Formats: sequence, structure tokens, C-alpha cells
Amino acid sequence: MALLKEEKTQLIEENARGQGDTGSPEVQVAVLSHQITQLTEHLRTHPKDHHSRRGLLRMVGRRRRLLAYLRREDVERYRALISKLGLRR
Repeated sequence: MALLKEEKTQLIEENARGQGDTGSPEVQVAVLSHQITQLTEHLRTHPKDHHSRRGLLRMVGRRRRLLAYLRREDVERYRALISKLGLRR
């Protein structure tokens, strides 16, 4: 269920804005989206795992705030990111 180092490195490389970029909103949203999909699958098989459900809700809220920040700062980057990640927003 944890994010493997290779997966995280690949996500960072695909969404980084430049060399060594690990903290931009695009990278953070991509990593959170990957973790959210993994945790959603876990909760489908373990519906009574309420501790993980709370963690999922926190991740969704953090991703939503990051997307709101990106939309407020640069609409083009926001649109490119949601189309790249396939988010419904």
C-alpha cells in the first residue's frame, strides 16, 4: 500500500517543472493522486478500516487545497495538470 521509491521517483520526473523539482504543486498533486487511488482500492477490500479512511479524507483535502492554490496562481498550469492526471475538476 505504501508508495515505492521507484514509483515516487517516476511521478516526480513526469511532473517536475525543472531539474531537482520535488515540491511544486504539480508534483505534490501527482503524488497525492497516486496515493489516493491506492488507498481507495485498499478501502474497497477493507471497508471497516476507518483509520485509513480518515487519512484518505485528509489527503483529498490537501489535494483540493493545492489545486485551488494552483488555479488561483496560474490557470494554465492548473488546466494542464488536471487534464494530465485525469481529474474531474
